[in-house]
Amino acid sequence: QVQLVESGGGSVQPGGSLRLSCAASGYSYSSKCMAWFRQAPGKEREGVAAICRGGGTVYAASVKGRFTISQDIAKNTVGLQMNVLRPEDSAMYYCAATSGGSWYFGLAATGFGYWGQGTQVTVSS
Repeated sequence: QVQLVESGGGSVQPGGSLRLSCAASGYSYSSKCMAWFRQAPGKEREGVAAICRGGGTVYAASVKGRFTISQDIAKNTVGLQMNVLRPEDSAMYYCAATSGGSWYFGLAATGFGYWGQGTQVTVSS
């Protein structure tokens, strides 16, 4: 069983930056890819960015050029650097990991079997 714990959320003004981090414990070779999702009140959970062990990345169009996903395989962590934040980026952000050896490389929630509890990001003036 893989456990994921997010950190780094908080409040920031528009145009500001935040860095989220996700620490994986009980990590096994079966989690090949990890991702960040977000969910705002009243909206569906949406994929933000994903990364696989080979280093490939994919981003949602709404964050491309502003957010950067990274991983440290040795430390079992994945990060999300968020720059030029906008009020519409406000949401609960979740870390996710694939299970069962899946190499799913995309932004659909159904592709991930492990989830963290989330960390809140609020962008407001």
